[in-house]
Amino acid sequence: MNSLDPAILKSLEAIVGTQEVLTQKEDLIPYSFDGTAALKGLPGCVVFTHNSEQVSGVLKLAQEHQIPVVTRGSGTGLSGGSLPSHQCIVLCSVKMNRILDLDAANLTLEVEPGVTTLAIAEAAEKAGLFYPPDPGSMKISTIGGNVAENSGGLRGLKYGVTRNYVMGLEVVLPDGSICYLGNKCVKDVAGYSLKDLFIGSEGTLGIITKVLLRLIPKPQSKRTMVATFQQMDRAAEAVSAIIAAQIIPCTLEFLDRTTIHCVEDFAKIGLPLDCEALLLIETDGHPAVVAEEAEKMESICRAHDCDQIRVAKDEAEATQLASARRSAFSALARLSPTTILEDATVPRSELGHMIRFVAEVAEKHQLKVGTFGHMGDGNLHPTFLTDERNESEMHRIECAFEEIFKEAIRVGGTITGEHGIGIAKKRFLPDFAGEVQMRVLKEVRRAFDPHGILNPGKIFD
Repeated sequence: MNSLDPAILKSLEAIVGTQEVLTQKEDLIPYSFDGTAALKGLPGCVVFTHNSEQVSGVLKLAQEHQIPVVTRGSGTGLSGGSLPSHQCIVLCSVKMNRILDLDAANLTLEVEPGVTTLAIAEAAEKAGLFYPPDPGSMKISTIGGNVAENSGGLRGLKYGVTRNYVMGLEVVLPDGSICYLGNKCVKDVAGYSLKDLFIGSEGTLGIITKVLLRLIPKPQSKRTMVATFQQMDRAAEAVSAIIAAQIIPCTLEFLDRTTIHCVEDFAKIGLPLDCEALLLIETDGHPAVVAEEAEKMESICRAHDCDQIRVAKDEAEATQLASARRSAFSALARLSPTTILEDATVPRSELGHMIRFVAEVAEKHQLKVGTFGHMGDGNLHPTFLTDERNESEMHRIECAFEEIFKEAIRVGGTITGEHGIGIAKKRFLPDFAGEVQMRVLKEVRRAFDPHGILNPGKIFD
């Protein structure tokens, strides 16, 4: 039985409409978890909003009655960032899904938070433009969630992450105030850059209701190749050599042996199975530069003992080769009931060591792991294959991740490159951030949300 006051529910229905408020348990269950394994929590109700004014109304009501509010998009997050707290209002923005304005003169696109990343990329492409951020969940993840988590993707090495493409935000503050931060100006240094506080804030400072994105010209050409190596260290050295040669590919990804086998079994791409590491490399830009860079990278890989290189003959084969990386998580997920995908980032020079360390930790704790990720920017995704009903194994996985994150911090890395902190990683944040930074983070949060109604328990307690 739902314990939210019936009067509160009636007030919510008055704001958004009776059909936009879910209260029955069977309706709430799909909103009781996100993409993070083994974390669940039933909300008090789910509310679908259609515009900023409705979001404002919900927050004013929540503030008056001190009811926690957790914002949610498609629920693809991997750190428990949109996990409901007890008897909270889940404010779901997926129905705020309009593309509001594509301004080709200023190279901007304004959208509501429920627009999917793929829809944004397609809208840009129709205008002959390019939106680079491409998280693995881009077909279903929404831009509001991308901004809240500062999502990355395969093209992060060359093009950066979501933050690099946000020019403006409309946000609703915890008291219901509506505020627009930023604008279409390339140069704007008036006052604090408040919009940047909301990027990566995981729904703890306000609710994003509009996003103004920067677009760029579409690259004229692209070349895709796959290189395989008998040793992960040699693959990592090849990556370092590519960067040292002042080549910045748009994609520079890796798969380990376990992941290669899973992907080939899943996607039937024709990947070689007798190797320890696979690099997916893509370069884009002017056709002459692309041809030159591709030739240089092929030469560098061969100089670092790669077994073989497969260069895509056309766009169809390029898409097929790229799917080797994009399908990695799905391929691994077929092996066990529970797949725990994490992310840690280290300096590129430490990537070979970190991949070996993950394998050693998995062996120590008798766990099965596949590792893949963004070798160009040092972001790796150790993916443990388990069954969340096995309490002993889940405990060993917790111990393994604690060792992995401590080692990442020790070698100068970070505990997350693109998934955020949420609930899953908040116990590791003090070790990474230190006492002073933690104090400042908490003071910022209190300044925006003194009563702590927005996404309580996320990032820190």
